Amino acid sequence: MQPRELEELTAACRKMSETRTGALVVLRHGSALVDIIDSGDEVDARISRRLIENIFFKNSPLHDGAMVLSENRIIAARCTLPITQRQDVPAHYGMRHRAAIGMSEVSDASIVVVSEETGDISFVSEGNIRTMGSITELRLAIESSYK
Repeated sequence: MQPRELEELTAACRKMSETRTGALVVLRHGSALVDIIDSGDEVDARISRRLIENIFFKNSPLHDGAMVLSENRIIAARCTLPITQRQDVPAHYGMRHRAAIGMSEVSDASIVVVSEETGDISFVSEGNIRTMGSITELRLAIESSYK
């Protein structure tokens, strides 16, 4: 992800965290994710904080489901993700987090989750979920996922 797009994404996550706006953002790496993308609505737009915030705004028709980012573009929104079947996921994680874990179990994608209940931002990859302590930590996690 290019620096401008990374800044736009993390700024949107910061704002959504502050306003407790739930979000689910899939960062596509090597996996094509065709079925996931096809389950939603095509967007094909530049990554911008305002567009991301608008898509996840509670009254937006696209706010339910996940957004897929690839090659510095918003590819699709309102996408359906697989839910993890793991029994060891803590009860305080809701469906958004379970979908993020499930997506990371079936692909090489990384997923950013903003909790509607707490405003916490989590980063998920390879079936592991980590709560981010800061936007800098999120930025570093995203950068590392592309290496």
